[in-house]
Amino acid sequence: MNQERIVSGVVLDEHFRLTLVEVCHLCDVSAETVIELVNEGVVEIQGNQPQDWLFDAIAFQRLKAALRLERDLGINPAGAALALDLLEELQALRRR
Repeated sequence: MNQERIVSGVVLDEHFRLTLVEVCHLCDVSAETVIELVNEGVVEIQGNQPQDWLFDAIAFQRLKAALRLERDLGINPAGAALALDLLEELQALRRR
């Protein structure tokens, strides 16, 4: 029997910006979790205060990856930041 599957997603472009509230909603996490990841350097954001923060497409993708590392592998925020930096470095080396 054929089963239909509905997949949803978010289109990311250079004009993509999300607030902290939107990020928390899309990732189903608390603001405290996102703030901790920002403070650990997992993502770079625009804005000085959490209520003013804007997340671009790259920050949103890194944040989601860090949350998966924490959830699936139990990696702490500092470890997630390091792992993501190393993965980006590896990808850059492979593109050469």
